Amino acid sequence: MDELVHLAVADGVATITLDSPHNRNALSTQLRRELREHLTTAIADDAVRVIVLDHTGPVFCAGMDLKESRSADAENQGVQEFPAILQQIWTSPKPIVAKLAGPARAGGVGIIAACDIAVSVDTATFAFSEVRIGVVPAVISVTVLPRLTTRQAHELFLTGETFDARRAADIGLINSAVPADGLDAEVKRYADMLALGAPKALAATKEMLTAQRPAAMTEAFDQMLELSAEYFAGEEGQEGMRAFAEKRKPSWVPDALR
Repeated sequence: MDELVHLAVADGVATITLDSPHNRNALSTQLRRELREHLTTAIADDAVRVIVLDHTGPVFCAGMDLKESRSADAENQGVQEFPAILQQIWTSPKPIVAKLAGPARAGGVGIIAACDIAVSVDTATFAFSEVRIGVVPAVISVTVLPRLTTRQAHELFLTGETFDARRAADIGLINSAVPADGLDAEVKRYADMLALGAPKALAATKEMLTAQRPAAMTEAFDQMLELSAEYFAGEEGQEGMRAFAEKRKPSWVPDALR
């Protein structure tokens, strides 16, 4: 069986490409399995600094494979495996950038929301189309709701309305929408910036950004002070400060960016 998800690593960037255009990169059993496998490989590879989630064909991802879902009972629905993928993306210690050359729907939008950075062409469209086929955008709400205000979530989840890339950027679902001929450059711009960060510091910052904060400000400051002091005194922090004083790039910066 031909592979539906590909992994390529070059210059510290792991590109994971969804390659199932015949069904609009729907989240079939095979695609889900291969996506998880390649994410695991990229995350474990010390040579990888940034992960880019790309696609072939005109659609980034259409959501769950409805052909597989039609005949399955609740316990055997493919969506049962989807939380593990979203959590893997959300908690990855390495930054993940979504690259959209086309539309995303339902579960595809959940993947975008799970990524740290998302860049799309300005012609892309988005929709939480679940209610229009009689299902609930429940699983993807875990990654999507932190990106949206309550008012926006109510409108878009309940209506299933299609919205454009400009609005997606305005509401915080994606970071930028660019003309098609500028997509590669915009993704590279983000990947290069992310690669300038120290690997352990990036991982700790991601964890900090998604962690639940204590209700009491004093306790929150205590936790953040401990984290800050640990990294100021740590190997990366000391190397970064030496590099700043010596007017050079820190040791973790890829050769291509020196």
